[in-house]
Amino acid sequence: MKFSISRSVSTTAAALSIAAALTSCGGGGGGGGGVGFGVPLTNAPNTTAQLPERDALIARARALEINTPYVPPPGNVLEHNTSGYAKTMCSAVFITGIDPDVAAESLGYFVGPYEQRKNVGKPVVDRVKKEVRISIPNGPTLVARHFGSQGCVTLPAGRDDVFFTPVVVKSTLPDPATQPWPMGDVLPVDPPPAEVNMAKVNEAVDAAFGISEAYTSAFVVTHRGRIVAERYMNGIGATTPLESWSMGKSVVATMMGVLIKQGVYKLDQPAPIPEWQAAGDERQKIKISDILQMSSGLRIKAPDDPDFDPNGTYPDHIYYYTGRINAFNYAATRPQQWPAGAVGRYRNTDPVLANYLVRLAVEKRGEEYLSFPQRALFDKIGIRSMVIETDPYGNFLTQGYDFMSARDWARLGNLYLQDGVWNGERLLPEGFVNFVSSVAPAWAADKRPIYGGFFWINGMGSLAMPTSAYYMLGAGGQFVLVIPSHDLIVVRIGHSKGERFATWTLNQALALLTAAVPRVR
Repeated sequence: MKFSISRSVSTTAAALSIAAALTSCGGGGGGGGGVGFGVPLTNAPNTTAQLPERDALIARARALEINTPYVPPPGNVLEHNTSGYAKTMCSAVFITGIDPDVAAESLGYFVGPYEQRKNVGKPVVDRVKKEVRISIPNGPTLVARHFGSQGCVTLPAGRDDVFFTPVVVKSTLPDPATQPWPMGDVLPVDPPPAEVNMAKVNEAVDAAFGISEAYTSAFVVTHRGRIVAERYMNGIGATTPLESWSMGKSVVATMMGVLIKQGVYKLDQPAPIPEWQAAGDERQKIKISDILQMSSGLRIKAPDDPDFDPNGTYPDHIYYYTGRINAFNYAATRPQQWPAGAVGRYRNTDPVLANYLVRLAVEKRGEEYLSFPQRALFDKIGIRSMVIETDPYGNFLTQGYDFMSARDWARLGNLYLQDGVWNGERLLPEGFVNFVSSVAPAWAADKRPIYGGFFWINGMGSLAMPTSAYYMLGAGGQFVLVIPSHDLIVVRIGHSKGERFATWTLNQALALLTAAVPRVR
């Protein structure tokens, strides 16, 4: 069983030095390319910092490796790809409201590679059943169905339903049209602060949309918590839930932060995963902080691994999306590859396990799990549009199956800019924002100052903003940038088809924005 991954989903250029190591930290995080495609990097940051060579990363990891077996994911590659394609189409039509033909051409390349879509039938959209069906020649028909607040799920083989009871998740907040920003959508009528150069801000917005091939769908800028600029693609609005991919990893980090603030967990405690509790299981040494810092050391294959073979077996990293499995059980049963906290690798096992910890904590105290994020976090900060999708067993897949409006992403960004405090209430524990925005020790050991706690860090100056900035990042060119030095939040969301231009247009905009707003710290 061979797997071939396209260049567009095997790079996370924005997470790295613009000129280096595009294959080191890419696929699952997604991000835009802006290099290697004939696009000039005008206004890109100048940096002489270099990431370690691929061979050095591989050598260090092998020296620490534990001798455990690797068993690749089962199943047929085309079927996995079609599972991802069907889910992408279902979500685009029934969550975001995008025309099916547009979605088929421009969205979800990460789990349903574009070049392989010609090998299967045209998606059939059934608006009565709220499902999308795609047939594989001489093979099965895969069905992705919309389950209300839990979004779309591709049904397992032989099943006509999921293994859980869907739950309607409703916000308890008032109509946003009646509430001032940020708890609502009524914006102030007075002019922006005089120190903000609005001419440059407007130039930045133009730059974000300057290349039509970038397929920018939303761009929102806040300064000191106030929206100073926003623009949307035709057909997209301020409340449209947009595919956001691995920016959802920062959402599960936030959910864990809420639980830590509530006293349920501690960062430095061993992760209480039930499957690890047998006597002598080395995985008992994995701390919650190791999981949040992508350094649990569990053995899978991911497109971001420096030794990943694109012609090898289907990567577990993507199988979490497309396998139609109990993702929590799959993650919890992976063996140890390296000692906990020793090697940093961008792998979906860790955010899946963090979501598992959320479910364990919420259900242990007798609460309803699927509505937990809305009541414990989103309602606190004015978020109403988030849809978190699940696997067929009702487990959150916020490693990348998440949809939220650009304004709501700006709200989440501002929670971090405000050190986890919202309207005077501390939602995240003291020190948590510093934890997620500081380089993880295992990544520092590899001389890669680019990853924190389910947030990327601009430690290599890869984006046109200070190295103190950090950000959420998702496949296809999704960004939420937290820039404390300028009190800025910048949200950029776009379609997969424009991924190779996303970082370049974003850097054009960032250079203008950081010049338009005075540095405050």
